[in-house]
Amino acid sequence: MGSRRRRGSRRRKSAERTVSAQDHVDDFLKHLADERQLSPATLSAYRRDLRQLSTFLAEYTGSDAWAWEDVDRLALRGFLGWCHRQGNARRSAARKLSAVRTFFRFLHLDGRVSSDPTRAIRAPRGERRLPGHLASPELGVVFEAAESAAADNGLQGVRDLLVLELLYGSGLRLSELHAINIGGIDRSERLVRVVGKGRKERIVPVTGRALVALGRYEMRRAEVRVLPDDSGDPLLVNARGGRLSRRSIQTAVKRCLEASAAGQGLSAHALRHSFATHLLEGGADLMAVKELLGHVSLSTTQIYTHTTKERLLRVYREAHPRSGES
Repeated sequence: MGSRRRRGSRRRKSAERTVSAQDHVDDFLKHLADERQLSPATLSAYRRDLRQLSTFLAEYTGSDAWAWEDVDRLALRGFLGWCHRQGNARRSAARKLSAVRTFFRFLHLDGRVSSDPTRAIRAPRGERRLPGHLASPELGVVFEAAESAAADNGLQGVRDLLVLELLYGSGLRLSELHAINIGGIDRSERLVRVVGKGRKERIVPVTGRALVALGRYEMRRAEVRVLPDDSGDPLLVNARGGRLSRRSIQTAVKRCLEASAAGQGLSAHALRHSFATHLLEGGADLMAVKELLGHVSLSTTQIYTHTTKERLLRVYREAHPRSGES
């Protein structure tokens, strides 16, 4: 009887600790949503990474009776190894560790754990991949095809052209374009106000060609009964009048990029990468490009300098008569 009571007590404690561990995660995600105003997609990534960490800790300890206070440096190193065995690349594992760092920093600052075990953990080094982008001639092919499709003056064709002009001409993120309302573009000043990561607003220039594409699109948009949503009166709408979804924007861009062999397999983000690369190749100041892109850290923008350096070296080696001499 006594041993049965002890087993029941252990089971109750295990359940309490497991619920408590999840409560900490829920509080952390609420903090990210309310205080830092992160996007639903980012919150989902945090939730997924912490769920995987919880799964690993249950395997690592051999029990559900664990608490965040018990997690140490060795456990976190084991988690990185576990991620590798699950098939995660080093870049992905580093991102997961970043999420875990943010979580434990929250727990420590809030007094929920006595120390932060992530301070002693180094992120796995990964190769810094250059972002996919298109050269100016390749983009010319893409825009020629989009102009041709827009000549039919249908809603899809003129809308696709506007999407390309704004993503490439202003360097917008797909999520930023998706959220723009019809009044968000100032035609007289040739500016657009967008809400980026962390709900941070910035004002970005709009090209003359984008304004021309906007005028053509608005004539077709006026034929649709637009349905405002909680965010306002959407700029981009589908045939039923609702806000065009992110997936539909991505599909439209991929459809346009297929016009160029170099664009096949690239996503909408390639237009933003092309925007930054071409600005730097044209002599734009790195700090100015950082502000246009809405980057918090200059190091994020600096990855585009690798692309421009490679191009300069290639031009030098091909053009200078003595570049091949040792």
